[in-house]
Amino acid sequence: MLPKRPQAVAMLLMLMVFDVSGAFVGITIGNDMSNLPSATDIVAILKANKIQHVRLIDADHQMLTALANTGIEVMVGVPNDQLLRVGQSRSTAADWINKNVAAYVPATNITYIAVGNEVLTNIPNAALVLVPALQFLQSALLAANLNTQVKISSPHSMDMISKAFPPSTATFNSTWSSIMSQYLQFLKNTGSSFMLNAQPYYGYVGGQGVFPLEYALFRSLSPNSQISDPNTNLFYTNMFDSMIDASYNAIQAMNFTGIPVLVTASGWPWRGGPNEKAATVDNALAYNTNLIRHVLNNSGTPSQPMNQSSTYIFELFNEDRRSGPVSEKNWGIMFPNATTVYSLSFEDVATTIPESPALRGMFCVANSSAPHSSLKHSLDWACGPGSANCSAIQPGQPCYESDNIVAVASYAFNDYYHRTQASGGTCSFNGTAMITSTDPSHGSCIFAGSTGANGGTASGPVSPDSFASKSQSCWLTRLVAALLAILVM
Repeated sequence: MLPKRPQAVAMLLMLMVFDVSGAFVGITIGNDMSNLPSATDIVAILKANKIQHVRLIDADHQMLTALANTGIEVMVGVPNDQLLRVGQSRSTAADWINKNVAAYVPATNITYIAVGNEVLTNIPNAALVLVPALQFLQSALLAANLNTQVKISSPHSMDMISKAFPPSTATFNSTWSSIMSQYLQFLKNTGSSFMLNAQPYYGYVGGQGVFPLEYALFRSLSPNSQISDPNTNLFYTNMFDSMIDASYNAIQAMNFTGIPVLVTASGWPWRGGPNEKAATVDNALAYNTNLIRHVLNNSGTPSQPMNQSSTYIFELFNEDRRSGPVSEKNWGIMFPNATTVYSLSFEDVATTIPESPALRGMFCVANSSAPHSSLKHSLDWACGPGSANCSAIQPGQPCYESDNIVAVASYAFNDYYHRTQASGGTCSFNGTAMITSTDPSHGSCIFAGSTGANGGTASGPVSPDSFASKSQSCWLTRLVAALLAILVM
């Protein structure tokens, strides 16, 4: 056995390495459809689209077999109709783990179990068995020595939060206070995530015009039209971030911290009935494209800038047998015959800026004489609806300067300008920005359009995320050196 100090240091190192892995975008696969493709065909679709994370609504054995040796991370589900049996019997829970998890790992990379789906709001009569189900399943994972590989949680809807806006005052529905306290304690004890189904479509439709459609779709709002939390003065450029921050604040209101939010469902229906005007292909494409870009940008939310929320898009296929309005059957990005409703890229489309020879040596920077409040408004817009890649100006990254908003805003403005100029983007930002030929790059903070440190022409604008990765690597190197020093003391 390791001495206590090295053991603690080793654990700390593992936690640190885990923390810098970055957010991912996966996809949900439902099964409430007439003609579900074969498991091998579905896995082929996942591979073709470079999708590395998938959420299964159940624990379909054919899918688990087909996913073996692919490296794809898998979340399996305990369906709501199985929850009562699992939550009432420790042996039933153990049997579920043995048949649906232990029998498939390590070949199939199962990393999470979602216990039920929106249990407290959809099947309140099963509320009392939710936490026992989590505990019984956790005990079974421990017995199978799988508790470090597989985490357990349960997805909740935004209906669990009584008043989601402003996020700073959000709290969980008091009806479920006791159960939520037990649930959060379980997550804290096991190092698991709070699972949230964050669907701005419902927030937009339910708001009946309170919020603009652009806000729900991550589309551009003018700097003067941003939505702010009056208690924190934080600006929200999209509803998705607001929902996540509302969840964090509701968790904190119950005196829990350090529990990350994992978004288990977020998407947009592409077709609806006569009274569902927002359910269109254009809106679905815009939402999911912008969602992928936003999550992979690793910029966090206004109140949680260092906590990135990985997200599963809802969903891969349309489910024609789902009950409810027309929109409920049409959330898929594909038809069951594997033809696409619309095309999505699951790679980080935000990290690479196409090279524009006309802009080489030209930079869009913040006007140092502009009021700092105006610069902040423009900066929030650039990193939000403007879709600038702002990962390099986050704390700990190469372009971050905590006391220099001009430098930070300059990076965001320039990234936006180089990314969008070919399609009509400008260097204006309500008069807070200007064009210059003076390269503002410094150290490892390289601006798009830079001609390179040695005066030669760069092969293309450098991805901020590449520098983020290098910064993290250097940081980890220094961390390892420090820990080794402790080990030999």
